[in-house]
Amino acid sequence: MVNRQFFFNHIAQTSPAPPALEIKGAKGVYLYGADGKKYIDLISGIAVSNLGHSNAKVVNAIKRQLEKHSYLMVYGEYIVTPQIDYATALIAHLPKNLNNIYYVNSGSEAIEGALKLAKRYTGRTEIIAFKNAYHGSTHGALSVMGDEVMKQAFRPLLPDVRFLTFNDENNIDAITDRTACVLVEPIQGEAGVVVPHKDFLQKLRKRCSQTQTLLVFDEIQTGMGRTGRLFAFEKYKVVPDILCLAKAFGGGMPLGAFISSKEIMSKLSHDPVLGHITTYGGHPLSCVAGAATLKEIVSKKMHLSADKKGQLFKKLLKHPKIKEVRGEGLLLAVQFSTEEETKNVIARCVDNGVITDWFLFNSSAMRIAPPLIISDKEIRHACSVILDSL
Repeated sequence: MVNRQFFFNHIAQTSPAPPALEIKGAKGVYLYGADGKKYIDLISGIAVSNLGHSNAKVVNAIKRQLEKHSYLMVYGEYIVTPQIDYATALIAHLPKNLNNIYYVNSGSEAIEGALKLAKRYTGRTEIIAFKNAYHGSTHGALSVMGDEVMKQAFRPLLPDVRFLTFNDENNIDAITDRTACVLVEPIQGEAGVVVPHKDFLQKLRKRCSQTQTLLVFDEIQTGMGRTGRLFAFEKYKVVPDILCLAKAFGGGMPLGAFISSKEIMSKLSHDPVLGHITTYGGHPLSCVAGAATLKEIVSKKMHLSADKKGQLFKKLLKHPKIKEVRGEGLLLAVQFSTEEETKNVIARCVDNGVITDWFLFNSSAMRIAPPLIISDKEIRHACSVILDSL
């Protein structure tokens, strides 16, 4: 009771009625409440815990690094071995043009860095994003959020930002030689897992190349194996000029990155010097956790099994009240008719030991994004709870 009272009185609240679950421990796909109740985690802390909770290899990597050192110096000044090790492993799985990594602390920071880099490299000011896109809550990231309700109280924001409609090819000619970058989620997350129509991303890529506009992919939710590939751009065979990562990228630790070519990224090093800077970006503990996560996902081919597991969810979640189950891999949305119905189902699921969630820009859909390690048996149990809750 003391913790609950302190939470509401002294921890800044982000919504009027948070669920306020008190979790005392977590292991694998399970969370354990202070009252001893056991929950299956179907949201992975919003696509963060791709390896589940308390993964032994990630924990041991952090412990080993902590015995050497933690923080040393503001990012980019010292050679920090965990940063080098993670970058080496990551670049091996990326296209040749994505070979230069700038580590930050979060997804919002990755977006901020990418926007600055695009403006600096192109010398242009216009930024194009998409309606119902979510890219973070800092001022720059908020400026490219495709929802007015979330940002109207914080204006003025960045000028010269335009919004197109995702999957509408008729919009593409709006990208011109004054556009610095086009920022897009390859799969729109908070819109309720909206997948791209055939060739939409390819046509977006072609138009950006024609106008020498930088194409920026926000893979903060979709990266690190969630969609059935290590990165969603592989699934759609489109290579961005700048790639933004965070969430699962840090293996449960605070870490993000924006990644581009050496040529493009070098623009931040001069005129002015320190064109972008961060104190804790690429923290050694975060980098070893992220590197251990990447190694585990790749070595066990978890990204490749995500498609099969996602198909099992789609197969099992059949019910007259479920209008659709859509998505790629283990990034799924269960579509209901109304917001009230969705929130009632989510509440009943939590009561019955399964944690799900809704989407910022589609409140009538329920989020399913469990750790990649979830077993078929656990999927079947979770689905039975969802169906019972209906």
